Amino acid sequence: MNKRLSFLDTYLTLWIFLAMLLGVAIGYFVPSMPLAFMQWSAGTTNIPIAIGLILMMYPPLAKVDLKKLPEAFTNKKLLSASFFVTWIVSPFLLFSLAILFLKDYPEYLTGLIIIGIAPCIAMVIVWNELANGSRELIAGLVGINSLIQVFFFSLYAWFYLEIMLPLFGMHALHTSISIAQIAQTVGLYLGVPFLAAVISRAVLIRLKGLEWWNRVYVPKISPITLIALLFTIVVMFSMKGEMIVSIPMDVIRVAIPLMVFFGIMFFLMFFIAKKLGATYPENVAVSFTATGNNFELAIAVSIGLFGVNSGQAFAGVIGPLVEVPALILLVKAAHYLRKKYYSHD
Repeated sequence: MNKRLSFLDTYLTLWIFLAMLLGVAIGYFVPSMPLAFMQWSAGTTNIPIAIGLILMMYPPLAKVDLKKLPEAFTNKKLLSASFFVTWIVSPFLLFSLAILFLKDYPEYLTGLIIIGIAPCIAMVIVWNELANGSRELIAGLVGINSLIQVFFFSLYAWFYLEIMLPLFGMHALHTSISIAQIAQTVGLYLGVPFLAAVISRAVLIRLKGLEWWNRVYVPKISPITLIALLFTIVVMFSMKGEMIVSIPMDVIRVAIPLMVFFGIMFFLMFFIAKKLGATYPENVAVSFTATGNNFELAIAVSIGLFGVNSGQAFAGVIGPLVEVPALILLVKAAHYLRKKYYSHD
């Protein structure tokens, strides 16, 4: 890893919180700027945020050696545990936490349930990169989870909103989420940067050689991930700056179960993976995969089903505002756990 990226990593927590404060300040004191950001939208997709996410994901994906992907899937027990925790434990845990903390706030509760049934396919790549996880394994997991989301997200939404909610004394909510809607979101946030990474890697290595790619190109593009991350944070927080200041208690209500969820999922998956003999890079990849959520999809679905001003959409928006500081702290936790349990790696 090059020195510039190492410097950014060293003070990343500081940059993250400064970006959050800057975003809130812009949203509160310069409301015309977030209004401009909001107007740059296509359907439910905000263009500045989409650009930030795509740029953020391109460098880690460009570093993936597709020839090594089969090697990343040799530990069948680890993969089975990863998919079980990600698709069975994770949605049920956030459903339970939503019932526990937000039973008197049904709209927020519903928003959290939608978040819980959408594992992350975007920023998880960034957290994995910052924690020095396996790029090949994370790329494979994200690809498989993306396909599962396309074909089963609607079924999960039906099960949790129409079947599970009445079992806990809540009104069932009928959904009408199409595969096409989900595929569009997955295609934008994963397909675009992945295609760009594959094409640029193939073309530039052929023209310049693998040594040039690793020695010159990769160090040049690596800082783009963190710069794009900070840009995206500023934009997201600015768009909700006034809301965060005006109704802070609602933000906290939604944030508490999410913070509990992130902590439980990360450490649960980490120690399961360690028990199964995972290397540190493998452990990081499966742990962040189990922890992160696809807030872009959750927000798009909540807006489509309940409207842009709904409590469900509010919970969806609060999601990434909580995830960013929580996951950056878990990146720090991963480095600590590496020293404690993987000193030989």
